[in-house]
Amino acid sequence: MKYTKHFQEMLEERKISPEWIEQTLESPDKTENFPDGTTHFIKQIEEYENRWLRIVMNTAVHPYRAVTAFFDRRLRRMEK
Repeated sequence: MKYTKHFQEMLEERKISPEWIEQTLESPDKTENFPDGTTHFIKQIEEYENRWLRIVMNTAVHPYRAVTAFFDRRLRRMEK
């Protein structure tokens, strides 16, 4: 897997722990595949107020390329 510059910047800017990235990619709660060649890995992070981490990977290339990561507020609203 390859991290893009944007991905690395987003991790720093959004204070996303590398351990959370590993957890999400290794054992996601949910995955979503899109026609644009991306797969979204989604995991609820207990240590971060049970917020949902979404990692977007370009799985149409090899090695896979990590595009971005963010805490998805839409999923949090759907819980309520």
